[in-house]
Amino acid sequence: MADTALHDPGSDPNRRDFIHIAAGAAAVGAAGALVWPLIDQMNPAGDTLALASIEFDLAKVQAGQQVVVKWRGKPLFVRARTPAEIAAAIKDDSASLRDPATDESRHKPGKAEWLVLVGTCTHLGCVPTFGGGDYGGWFCPCHGSHYDTSGRIRKGPAPKNLAVPDYAFLSDTKIKVG
Repeated sequence: MADTALHDPGSDPNRRDFIHIAAGAAAVGAAGALVWPLIDQMNPAGDTLALASIEFDLAKVQAGQQVVVKWRGKPLFVRARTPAEIAAAIKDDSASLRDPATDESRHKPGKAEWLVLVGTCTHLGCVPTFGGGDYGGWFCPCHGSHYDTSGRIRKGPAPKNLAVPDYAFLSDTKIKVG
């Protein structure tokens, strides 16, 4: 009889531990289910994102010029690169890059003269200027990040290349971004 008192089902430590773990997991799941709608409501609405695309006429931009357009609250660089800028970018494909990317991956096929980039420095979100860097591209005067003519980071604190947004050519002289 003494043996049955030791193994009373209500005093089994393994069973008690399982019940505590299961109850804790259920509580975490319930808390997540309650918090998720609060977090999800902070995302932009679908109709807002649908309106977040722009069309731009490239005929306004001459070779060697850059136009800055506002897109989703950020500057967007639309640059008509010269043959010399394209050649410099292709030559630097084999250089040691912090965020490796080829020039070909940064523009649409057959449209190397058009470069479309989100114009915010990947370090702290400043707006770089064109022509001031050591590599012929963009320079962020706030913290000294240097980008080449393809928008790739070459020197300074920025960790990544200038972002290439989703865009498509609607015709030879018109693009749609977003």
